[in-house]
Parts: sequence; C-alpha cells; structure tokens
Amino acid sequence: MSADELAAAVPGPHPNVETLRAVYADLARIGEYTSADVVLHAAERGPADIRYVGRRAVVDKEKELIRLTGDTLVMDVDQIVADDHFGAVLGVLRAHRDGDTVAVPFCGLWRFRDGLIVEHWENAYELAGLTRFLAHGQRA
Repeated sequence: MSADELAAAVPGPHPNVETLRAVYADLARIGEYTSADVVLHAAERGPADIRYVGRRAVVDKEKELIRLTGDTLVMDVDQIVADDHFGAVLGVLRAHRDGDTVAVPFCGLWRFRDGLIVEHWENAYELAGLTRFLAHGQRA
C-alpha cells in the first residue's frame, strides 16, 4: 500500500475536533462556529446558573475573559474528543499580568447540531484562583 493509499484509508480527526481546535486557538473567533441561539454555561455556577444566550453574548463573554487576562490568555489543550453530537476538551488555562500568573486545568464540554456549537459548559478545576486573578483585571 502506497503512502497516499494509507493516508486515504486512515480517516482524519472528526470535523468537530477541528472546530474545537480552532476555538481554543482563538476564543475571540468562537462566533464563527456557533449557532445563532448558542448557550454558554459559565464556570461560575451555583444556585443562579450564569448563562450567556446568543452568538453576540457568547462572543462578548469570551472577549471579556481575554481582556481580563490582559490579553495574555492561552488555552493549552491536552486532549480533544468529539463526534457529531458532543465534544470534550481538557487542558490548562494560562495567563499572566502584573507579575501574577494563573494556570487552571479546565474541561470544556460542548454540544453540536449540524456541525455548529449549540451549547458549551465551562468547567475550571480551581475556580476560586481564576476568579481572584480575573477580579484583579476588573480593577485595571
């Protein structure tokens, strides 16, 4: 079997894996991959689930996260798994600002419909540390 035949026989990653790679490479572009009625469930959950509904609200939320990290946000992705319906991404959120750094493991859960993101659940391992770091950016 030639190299070309072997490459054709081995399927590449699912298209939704590629979508998630693109999103985590540049969160500000998330709107390019979402349905108009997308729902984002923020990591700050509790009795009042904080949800962002609609493409504009989700894009604005992610841009605010980038701003609060002083534009130093990096989503280091370790693993992505996805199919037609769901996706999961494991990694570490990293940022630094004014001599302060944060590195928080995360697990992003995603739901897809017709190749578009329709729902996302943010999950941060150590939300309190991330919240403290982001609060510093709110004062800036």
